Amino acid sequence: MTVEAWQHTACILCECNCGIVVQVDDRALTKIRGDKDHPASRGYTCNKALRLDHYQNNANRLTSPMRRRDDGSYQEIDWDTAITEIAEKLRGIAGEHGGDKIFYYGGGGQGNHLGGAYSSSFLKSLGSRYRSNALAQEKTGEAWVDAQLYGGHTRGEFEHAEVSVFVGKNPWMSQSFPRARVVLNEIANDPARAMIVIDPVRTDTAKMADFHLRVRPGTDAWCLTALSAVLVQEKLCDEAFLAEHVTGVDAVRSVLAEVDITDYAHRCGVDEDLLRAAARRIAGAASAAVFEDLGVQQAPNSTLCSYLDKLLWILTGNFAKRGAQHLHSTFAPLFGKSGVGRTPVTGAPIIAGLVPSNVVPQEIHTDHPDRFRAMIVESSNPAHSVADSAAVRAALAELELLVVIDVAMTETARLADYVLPAASQFEKAEATFFNLEFPHNTFHLRHRLFEPLEGTLPEPEIWARLVRALGVVDEDDLRPLRRAARDGLPAFAAAFFGAVAANPALTRVLPHVLYETLGPTLPEGLAGAAALWGLAQKAAITYPDAVQRAGHADGNALFEAILASPSGITFTVHEYADDFGLIEHPDHKIALEIPELIEEIAALRAERAPLTTVDFPIVLSAGERRAYTANDIFRDPAWRKRDRDGALRVSVTDAAALGLVDGGRAIVTTPAGRAEASVEISDAMLPGHAALPNGYGLDYRDGGEVLVPGVAPNSLTSTEWRDHYAGTPWHKHVPARIEPA
Repeated sequence: MTVEAWQHTACILCECNCGIVVQVDDRALTKIRGDKDHPASRGYTCNKALRLDHYQNNANRLTSPMRRRDDGSYQEIDWDTAITEIAEKLRGIAGEHGGDKIFYYGGGGQGNHLGGAYSSSFLKSLGSRYRSNALAQEKTGEAWVDAQLYGGHTRGEFEHAEVSVFVGKNPWMSQSFPRARVVLNEIANDPARAMIVIDPVRTDTAKMADFHLRVRPGTDAWCLTALSAVLVQEKLCDEAFLAEHVTGVDAVRSVLAEVDITDYAHRCGVDEDLLRAAARRIAGAASAAVFEDLGVQQAPNSTLCSYLDKLLWILTGNFAKRGAQHLHSTFAPLFGKSGVGRTPVTGAPIIAGLVPSNVVPQEIHTDHPDRFRAMIVESSNPAHSVADSAAVRAALAELELLVVIDVAMTETARLADYVLPAASQFEKAEATFFNLEFPHNTFHLRHRLFEPLEGTLPEPEIWARLVRALGVVDEDDLRPLRRAARDGLPAFAAAFFGAVAANPALTRVLPHVLYETLGPTLPEGLAGAAALWGLAQKAAITYPDAVQRAGHADGNALFEAILASPSGITFTVHEYADDFGLIEHPDHKIALEIPELIEEIAALRAERAPLTTVDFPIVLSAGERRAYTANDIFRDPAWRKRDRDGALRVSVTDAAALGLVDGGRAIVTTPAGRAEASVEISDAMLPGHAALPNGYGLDYRDGGEVLVPGVAPNSLTSTEWRDHYAGTPWHKHVPARIEPA
């Protein structure tokens, strides 16, 4: 066996996708370290990336298409049979019930997005138009707010911020921005800088903070409102910035002027002097940046909290300057641009093109004529990751057809009629579209490290075969583009744009056209990168100056740089003044007034009954991120060096009251389910608050042994507990009862 030289790739376990270099021996990742040449991570990586061989080489890998028998068992079939039967059955469902009854869930496991780029060609050909993915469990409320404020997505420049504010966010464990732990240490060690954390849990990040606003679970909205009220009532707003760059300020100022800060501090459990000091620190800083995450995005008042935490940096003018909050370029949009639509059965809001995950069971398990009849799941596991797993499984069983495309036999795959085995993320060209940084934004095309495991295919090829089976693209349309692609990118660009102008129907299947024509001319193993050519052209048109500052003359030059750069590239370099041009409103001003949410702020004055009850008195956070938790693609429990069972964390006070012992066992009961867990007594938790980690409760089958370590969090959550505006779930605020086992 020959150990190969260091090869460039990336971690796939969170949105950062830090660059790594690896050595391989046969099909194993034997050594892993940070890639110093990666333009964003610059050699940084956390402990989780070092365990990636447990993903690449796990006993649950699929190696053949599978078809379910009548008795529920599976039969291995060949690819041609699988593709033909799936295409015929989906075409039949579309013909009988309409293509909009075919629902798509997925489009990118972490760092695994190119397959999703090609799925649209097949889905649009059938008339499918409803889709969802994990973002609909987290970010759609924030996306709805962002769309009204300025039309895009913002990210804080924490590397240079004087004050960094983390709302329901623990970046020491969940990362989410480049070099997170390095940056946090720099902030903590610099007396001129400050860190503010709003979180009921004394997280690793909170321990480093200058201000820990330790709110009671579910009361973030009162804390955030009080902070903004201090800015208004103490006249700490940046009036010059507001006058020049923001509209609708008076309505916001008016409602905040009426806030009883003393009362709100009491209701959220934060000392009033500490709260006021934090607000003054934000207002007095030369720059401040804010990051919200699942701690508030999966809790009561989540969409309102997204609005409130943005008021902190807007009212203080922390935009379009070093160390502040920024709009940014995108290489490919994570969200659709459509307005708020409604789902066909329940009428739930469809924000940014995504159906709320929590309503999916109700959109299937019904006799409504417009119910979803078929579902394609790609690189996702909704039977485990969506609230109330039992309800999801029951709904999936009602479908006329369920097709799963995945690397492993997941909980969802075991319910499918057909399972198609995908190549792993290190066996194909792959990329991520979490390109969120400013002023320098990066993109990384990862070359494959291994040939696809025998019997598997990369997702772009799976989708291409499905499109071919439908026969929706005429070979006569592809032939001249194939010839042009062999003559180089300038010739191909001219032929491609001419073909689309002459035949607008091709716009429905553009990724497929690129794969079939440009793909075969790309270097070996990079055919799946063909869709990036179109995205490179769009980026060069959308951000011409920023792309050229990054060293790329045009879209073709950008695409060529992507192909040739194993560690990734900087694709845009913005100037701070560009932020205002990235605001999508015609006047390029932030539109601060959102009437519905201003009414919500006013409504906070009324007393509210607690969401817990006598029967369920504890607030359970289902899905806490810890040192040895990651997304669901990490199925092999051997990757964990500690916390192997995913302990239930409880406060010292609750443990004493309930008779729990550290290392003992407890029964957790919620309105949705019941589970048994090991116990960890921790002073990180407030009384009345407990937490279970994410990433557990996945079955792992190695030979004849079946392991299911820990609790699957969504066996305890409910589809009914969700945000009014976005439908995002309240995973972090589940009423529960805890008893000794």
